[in-house]
Amino acid sequence: MRGLINKINGLGFVKFLIYGFFILFLIIPLLSVFLVSFTNEPINLFGSLVSVDQFQRTVEQFKNATLENYKSIFSYGHYFTGLKNSLYLSFIVSILVLLLCMPIAYGIARTKMPFKKTISALCTIPLIFPTFISAYAFIIMFGRAGWVTYIYQQLGGEGMLIDPYSMTGIALVQVFFFFPYALWPMVAAFKVSDVSLEEASRNMGSKGWLTFSTVTFPLALPGMLSTALVIFAVSFSDFGTPIILAPSDLNLIVVDAYREIAGFFNWGSAAILTVIMIAVAGFVYWLQNFLLKGRNYDTLSGKPKQVKLNENKALTVPLSIFSWFVVIIPLLTLATVFVQSIAKTWGLEPLPTGYTLDHYRTIFSSSLGNIQNSLLLAGGALVLSVVVASFVSYFVVRHRSTGLDFMTTVPLIVPGIAFGIALIQTFNTAPLHLTGTAFILIVAYSIRRLPYMVRSTVGTMRAIKQDIEEAAINLGASTLTAAITIIGPLMLPGIAAGSVLVFITVIKETSISVLMAPPDWAPMSLAIFQNVLRAEYYSAAAMSVILVAMVLVLQGLASLLSNRNKT
Repeated sequence: MRGLINKINGLGFVKFLIYGFFILFLIIPLLSVFLVSFTNEPINLFGSLVSVDQFQRTVEQFKNATLENYKSIFSYGHYFTGLKNSLYLSFIVSILVLLLCMPIAYGIARTKMPFKKTISALCTIPLIFPTFISAYAFIIMFGRAGWVTYIYQQLGGEGMLIDPYSMTGIALVQVFFFFPYALWPMVAAFKVSDVSLEEASRNMGSKGWLTFSTVTFPLALPGMLSTALVIFAVSFSDFGTPIILAPSDLNLIVVDAYREIAGFFNWGSAAILTVIMIAVAGFVYWLQNFLLKGRNYDTLSGKPKQVKLNENKALTVPLSIFSWFVVIIPLLTLATVFVQSIAKTWGLEPLPTGYTLDHYRTIFSSSLGNIQNSLLLAGGALVLSVVVASFVSYFVVRHRSTGLDFMTTVPLIVPGIAFGIALIQTFNTAPLHLTGTAFILIVAYSIRRLPYMVRSTVGTMRAIKQDIEEAAINLGASTLTAAITIIGPLMLPGIAAGSVLVFITVIKETSISVLMAPPDWAPMSLAIFQNVLRAEYYSAAAMSVILVAMVLVLQGLASLLSNRNKT
């Protein structure tokens, strides 16, 4: 009996630690920022637990709680305009992405359009770009001294073809670099819909366009609706694009929140904007589940169906041309950043006046620490993510821990800038003064990317039979020992796949890095951001190329691991 208790206690203690981790670094910060939105000043929740004086000050703060910050959203036009602009931007980007992806997805899934495999591969390129680098590249291309602007003016145009410092510029960057998030779910939706229904429509005399609009499109509509909401949430919480491109007279809520906390230390306003961002993202997440919950869109049966791909040149050639137009923009963006990184000077002409590798020498002599910081911080976040996600997956699958499952989904609906503000406000004073340390930065990265790791490891965990673990326990091993020594190695394929994804996304992380990284631990993303703000464009371009190259190598490793796991 005592042995059984010890077995339970070991695993139970780990479960207690996991819950404590989420409560300390996720739930309490979100609760804290909600309370600060009423008190208009930071609340030291942890200090109130260990100090009577601090507890009394906290009580006094709550006595002065007010709804004025919430009223100010509607009475102070600046904040309300920022909210409206952000909602409008996200809505427009969602619609444009759907319109952009629909023909490409149909061409990949249902036709033999020329260069289909090449186009499919190129459609993944936007995923390797941090959004602020994409925004910066648009300045080089479409700015007043951009090479696109030069060509446009030589052809008789006046001014700029596109003003990157505008709502239009921000929307275009998001459209061309967020569309893969919608493309591949739409490709899947077109592939899994029942082609026999389309054949029946054509057999009854329906034309191709009518079949598409009345059969194919409605069958793919649920997947399109889901992806539209995902794009809306991604656009709404995007920090990298607007912080680079938004002019001073264009208010967006993520930029307003950053300026309130980083520029003015206005705790109350930063808190209320954070609460609003979380509320909007949470509503979108809820709406997505609500619209699809209980609906039956099943069209697949057990009978195999041979999908006949459309070979009509009148359809496939235009689809291919349109697809090339879409993927060429990210390609030109990547090429532009690379050319900038090796240019001596570049402006007002289509090509640089000369080429040099001095910018890379500068990076490796003066900014090598930023590269090392990125690798160390990403490595630390990876280790923490692996440990936490592995145990979370075990408890979710074996113990049906719905609480832990829910906590790992919360970071999906919390924008990065909002989570960063919540952590700063919570850990900015003793006894847990962690703001400005590498530790809280690693924790922030880890929690932000935990959902990716958990989804990967849960799938692997479900495939592991419980009798393997029970056999070890029957031989005398504790439940904790069996979980670590037996289940752990069997989860390695899922851990490997999730690890590369976590490492890649942490390397590219912008909002948390810009808001929370201390100078001694500044990663590459923060260094690039600061170089752009200081107009050190050539150094920024060189470091951007290094960052993108690192991401490409890691994605290649992820693909290799994925293929091995399938084998």
